[in-house]
Amino acid sequence: MTDTTFQPPGAGQWTAESAHAYGAMTLIGQHLMRTGMTTGMAQTFSDYGLPAETLDCRFVHGHMYTRIRPLIAPDRTPTRPPPTALLRLAFRVHPELRRRTRRAERALATQPWREPVRQWYERERGQIESENLALQRIALSPLDDVALAAHWSRALAHAERLWARHFVLHGYDLGPIGLLLVAGEDWGLQPAEILPALQGASPSTSEPARILAVLRAEIGHAGGSPASLDDVRAASPAAAAELDRYLELRGWHLVSRYDVDGLTLGELPAVVLASIVEGNDVAAAIDAEAVAAALRARVPAADRDEFDDLLAEARLAMDLRDENGPLTVEWTGGLLRRALLEIGARLQARSLLATAEHVFELEPHEVAPLLTRGDGPTAGTLATRAARRQANSALRLPHVLGPPEPPPPADALPEATARLLRVVQAVLDLLDRQDRPHGLAGTGVGTASYRGRARRAEAPEDAIATLEAGDVLVVPYTTPAYNTILPLAGAVVTAEGGPLSHAAVLARELGIPAVVGVTGAHTIPDGATIEVDPTAGEVRILTN
Repeated sequence: MTDTTFQPPGAGQWTAESAHAYGAMTLIGQHLMRTGMTTGMAQTFSDYGLPAETLDCRFVHGHMYTRIRPLIAPDRTPTRPPPTALLRLAFRVHPELRRRTRRAERALATQPWREPVRQWYERERGQIESENLALQRIALSPLDDVALAAHWSRALAHAERLWARHFVLHGYDLGPIGLLLVAGEDWGLQPAEILPALQGASPSTSEPARILAVLRAEIGHAGGSPASLDDVRAASPAAAAELDRYLELRGWHLVSRYDVDGLTLGELPAVVLASIVEGNDVAAAIDAEAVAAALRARVPAADRDEFDDLLAEARLAMDLRDENGPLTVEWTGGLLRRALLEIGARLQARSLLATAEHVFELEPHEVAPLLTRGDGPTAGTLATRAARRQANSALRLPHVLGPPEPPPPADALPEATARLLRVVQAVLDLLDRQDRPHGLAGTGVGTASYRGRARRAEAPEDAIATLEAGDVLVVPYTTPAYNTILPLAGAVVTAEGGPLSHAAVLARELGIPAVVGVTGAHTIPDGATIEVDPTAGEVRILTN
């Protein structure tokens, strides 16, 4: 019998990360997440001068756990806070802590995210799109096994680099938002009051909905009711060009999970068609400028210029927040899936896999040898891995593993360091699910309640595949790529995530009512009529 005891994967306390993983991740997904997060966050922490090595990421029975890894004695679990005098001395004499302190002071004074954000819009975004398209445009079926293995290796190296870049970029987008939140706290402004002022600052989030609206208008001009995507193309040359470009840029994005066993948008043609024909247009639910003006009036007069600057910086970074992931993670992960689907079909034809889907149970380094030489795990071994991962996906996770780590005394930290640590904590708190009084309560987004049919399934792919216009999509979490399918939904409910999660951002930008971080979302029956009440932050089951 397999041991399913959850043990800490290292020293210190580890927190379950459920907002980026559904069930037990594949070994390939684990590799990308572990190396990408630890590498990318190490650079971010260094650039900002944070007194920590990285946000460490490890897996227990395939489930992701994270821990902020300290710079000093990272593999020892502290039992008490360090003495104040000793900590102050360490910041004066420890070479790396001294360097980090100077970087923290520089970060607060010079706004170091401005240049990377500018470079993202002027150069990096277009470069990544071109690189992704170059890999995507390679026809895989004509390649022999050696060439296909080489393609897999290139796609993997490309994904490894961009998953790490994804987490570096999050330092540039979440940093300015966190600084606004921390300053707001000092002025007596709550995060729930501040975040609506950022609505409309992420046009990339609502761009798919606008493209779908253009296609909907083209179909309306042509008349008729399309029953397939080919019918949409036949509506007009403009519709055909718009649809083909839309699918070229988004068709291989993972939409259901951050893992290679998730579905891509192009594998859901019925959902794409329904989003075009029956989807909702973008409808701003809140006047962000009015919200900002009301907040500004509550800020002390002497600090209002600072409020203006912080709000402008947070808005500038907000679009990067949800544009980053689809290009660096969801698209590169989808390109790996594309290669694996071809490889899996070949391996199954040679009886090296019991079913083509077992290709997703391979380690990254096992793919090429199995394809080119038949060397590697047997079909039976991979079937066992698949069964074990399915069983592990059903496990109930402890939220934390390991003993608590007492925080350092705040009064012992240099001023800039202490402020940046507050920024990190403010962001982490708002990304995560908030504690609520009962299982069907969460964080509400929007002002209008919505009643509709719940579309929920054990796997998010199944819920998405059966989504119809006006349904309430009930899923564990959302990726930024959900912006391609949410225009079809009347409302959204997620089990994970907080006010700054992707689900909350998507709902704000698309004007869709939502309640996120609902711990009991999995208990909502599929097909039940439910009410999503964002003002109360509650979901109510009206009929089963």
